[in-house]
Amino acid sequence: MSATARAPRAEPGPPGDRAARAVPSRAVPSRPLRAVPGRTRGTGPAPRVPTPRTPTPRTPAPELRLLPGGASRSRRAAARRRAPFALLLVALLVLTTIGLLVLNTAIAVNSLRATELRTANAEKAEEVQQLEQQVVSGSTPAQLAAAAVAAGLVPAGAAGHLVIGPDGTAVLRGEPEPAPVPGAPAEGD
Repeated sequence: MSATARAPRAEPGPPGDRAARAVPSRAVPSRPLRAVPGRTRGTGPAPRVPTPRTPTPRTPAPELRLLPGGASRSRRAAARRRAPFALLLVALLVLTTIGLLVLNTAIAVNSLRATELRTANAEKAEEVQQLEQQVVSGSTPAQLAAAAVAAGLVPAGAAGHLVIGPDGTAVLRGEPEPAPVPGAPAEGD
């Protein structure tokens, strides 16, 4: 390494401090360098250039005067400006409350209607079950015979059958008997 690379170099300090600090040339600052006002990068203070002053035209100050009752007027005006907004908020609050009340009432009515329909459905289901039991109990042979007698039907007598042969002839098997007349005593009695 060269001797100039190791030699510390002097950096200028703050504007009031003329003492130079020795910093190695390879030192890396731990934080980024900040610009100091009135200085350029490593060359010292920037020269100040005088700016010519031009007179600025003065605007006359407005004339201020007190009005009688001015503070109360501004309060009244502010209250008048706030009144429509407050009325709007109150109206929205009232309408929201009424809307919720109507919605709650509609839900309650629908809930009662659903309860009534569930009850009616349960009653109809019981009725259907009873009718199915009546059909099952009424289809036994004894029940059918009793119902036929009550309706005025009589049991059929012996039946005869016609048997048709391969050549087309018919043969009677059994002896058909007419059914007894309802209400007449049977012959064997």
